[in-house]
Amino acid sequence: MKKLIVFLLTISMAIAFSFVPTALAQADTQLVSGVKAAYLTDGSGANTLYEYHATDRFPIASMVKIMTALLSFEEIERGNMTLDETLVISPQAMGMGGSQMFLNAGDSYPVSDLLKGVIVVSANDACVQLAERIAGSEEAFVGMMNERAAELGMTNTHFANCTGLPHPEGYSCAKDVSVMLRELIKYPAYHEYSRIWLEDYTHPDGRVTTMTNTNKLVRFYEGCNGGKTGYTAEAGFCLAASATRGGTDAISVVIGARDSKSRFAASTTLLNHAFAMIKSVKLATKGEELIEVPVGAGKERFVPATVSHDLTEVVLKGEQPKGVIEYHYDKVKAPLCAGDKVGEAYLVVGGVVKAQADLVATVDVDKSTWGDAIEEFLGYYPVKR
Repeated sequence: MKKLIVFLLTISMAIAFSFVPTALAQADTQLVSGVKAAYLTDGSGANTLYEYHATDRFPIASMVKIMTALLSFEEIERGNMTLDETLVISPQAMGMGGSQMFLNAGDSYPVSDLLKGVIVVSANDACVQLAERIAGSEEAFVGMMNERAAELGMTNTHFANCTGLPHPEGYSCAKDVSVMLRELIKYPAYHEYSRIWLEDYTHPDGRVTTMTNTNKLVRFYEGCNGGKTGYTAEAGFCLAASATRGGTDAISVVIGARDSKSRFAASTTLLNHAFAMIKSVKLATKGEELIEVPVGAGKERFVPATVSHDLTEVVLKGEQPKGVIEYHYDKVKAPLCAGDKVGEAYLVVGGVVKAQADLVATVDVDKSTWGDAIEEFLGYYPVKR
């Protein structure tokens, strides 16, 4: 009898445990339904908050333009292109199908307006013109896109064009899309366009095109500050979105929703889930005197320093941060002005650097004189310790 009871208990426990993984999987898939893939992370990418077929390869339609915009802003950052530079529209760019800002070949447009068209209305014609300017041709630009994807660790991505128009060799995954969006939203200039909801754009020839943001969350979701929609028959309805609430950033990606309403609903659910789960904890605050850095040849021996921007760690609500701030200061000499760089601050979690900021002086430090040196020698020099 005892052996029978033990046997039955063993069988019961085995059956019970066999259902645990399935139950968890079902719980995950119920967060968003009717999509091919989904991914949710905090703004730093350090915490995966939800994933569903997140590394499976799918066509992603116009979410490809995230990389097109990213390479454009990186080119500007390097000084190889400017927002004010004017580009003459090529016949190839004008002839692009799909979503457009209706550029005319031969007309001149500033880079800033072309980027606005890419970000707000997903303009294929503007994409191709930017690609031709940066790399000489769309084909060469696509090579740059794939090189950058490899640098970012996007192992399940291959770009075949700069627009996302259907191509049998083009694919990505939800997780990789979040990676390139995370890089794009680092650029302040991007947000000047991503938050536009509605704008009447006047072309050089006087025509007016009404540009409406394809990302409805910009208007209807609190804190949404960017993202990119996409749709083709092959890809379905897609959306990558970024949002900030209470100093906490989150990025969601949805691929292959059945209709436009579903992709916005799924993205809303994901972002709400993120903000219910995580919070940001400041470990170093801009403006606070955090450390004193030695100064050579100065009237003061030390200068108080702060960080150039806040260093925060994203943690699950109810948990304490695990990161520490490590300071590395340079050998600096007076004179110094408030705001001058004097070192670096690193947010380190588990031995890995997660974020970095410059250490900057909070006050001026004048260069010492011979008189100061004599006073110090005589013991009258006030030494700050």
